[in-house]
Amino acid sequence: MRIISGTIRGTSRLARLKVELSKKARQRLKWFDYYKSRGCNARLPCRHFDISPQTFYRWKRRYNPRHLESLEDHSHRPRQLRQPTYSTELVEAVFKLREEYPRWGKDKLVVLLHDEGFTGSTSTVGRILHKLKERGVLKEPIPNHISARKRQRRRPYAIRKPKDYGISLVGDLVQLDTLDVRPLPGVLLKHFTAHDIISRWDVVSVHSRASASTAAHFLDTLESRMPFPVRAIQVDDGAEFEAIFEAECQRRDIKLFVLPPRSPKLNGGVERAHRTSYRGIL
Repeated sequence: MRIISGTIRGTSRLARLKVELSKKARQRLKWFDYYKSRGCNARLPCRHFDISPQTFYRWKRRYNPRHLESLEDHSHRPRQLRQPTYSTELVEAVFKLREEYPRWGKDKLVVLLHDEGFTGSTSTVGRILHKLKERGVLKEPIPNHISARKRQRRRPYAIRKPKDYGISLVGDLVQLDTLDVRPLPGVLLKHFTAHDIISRWDVVSVHSRASASTAAHFLDTLESRMPFPVRAIQVDDGAEFEAIFEAECQRRDIKLFVLPPRSPKLNGGVERAHRTSYRGIL
């Protein structure tokens, strides 16, 4: 039996010639093996490999069967590169100022350069700093590890919901959240809502405040009104879902998942249930 597959031909040719080609070049070699085995009909490999005729013919003009390296990508580097227009004096001034102010960037350094009489732009100063770093002349300062970002506190029991956590049965995930309700001027109530995402069963309760102890007592209401066992609860990073509430979930063997900051869309079910309940109250 004669095998005319383009893949077999291309593979055997590479093994015979001992040529190391990249993945893209080997794929292009399959194009032309398929092209030869199908009577040199260019439309057939274009349809088979899902490529445009323009692409096929461009590589066909470049392809040399005696030199398979012709199927490799060429460099896209411009033939003429932009040459620097700044002077040596400007480079020395940038280097001197950066040594004096090691944590300053191009936006601040360019102001000092203008005060000294130089006319370079902010982009020019940035390119000079980049060149100095490439040459190894300019060393980066040691970081001081001071950040304005608020560090996430470690929770003793609550975790992020794992990506492989399966949700297929009722009670697998119950979303829990609170809502401020103002029925009268000067009156503020806390509306607790629990929403099962499979059955869409809601449990609501209104309290005078939203504290960790109140949220822990709401678990009794939740388990008594839910007609199925609750295996996992998902909450945001509110203070009412910490401390006593978290310890109570651990005692009841209920998984507790905490959302990332500013991610109410991940609790979309209970957010929608809030709207329904709030309209009923008003």
